[in-house]
Amino acid sequence: MTEEAALAALAPLFEEVFGEPVALAPELTADDVEGWDSTRMIELIIAVEARFGLKLTTREVDGLATVGDLAGLVARKAER
Repeated sequence: MTEEAALAALAPLFEEVFGEPVALAPELTADDVEGWDSTRMIELIIAVEARFGLKLTTREVDGLATVGDLAGLVARKAER
């Protein structure tokens, strides 16, 4: 899976978690999205794990700074 494909696949998960469409871009951060707090981050990670059949470690999640980082992580782990 490419990062671009992962980013596209993440869009419906963000909409589900935030209750409205979020214009995703690789450089987007939590500070750019109203309501993106620690609880929403947990909900998002749970949704990502369920959708892609992945298990993300705490270290991996802590290393995420942007949506692009998340897309890259999903793309790499989905290849395994």
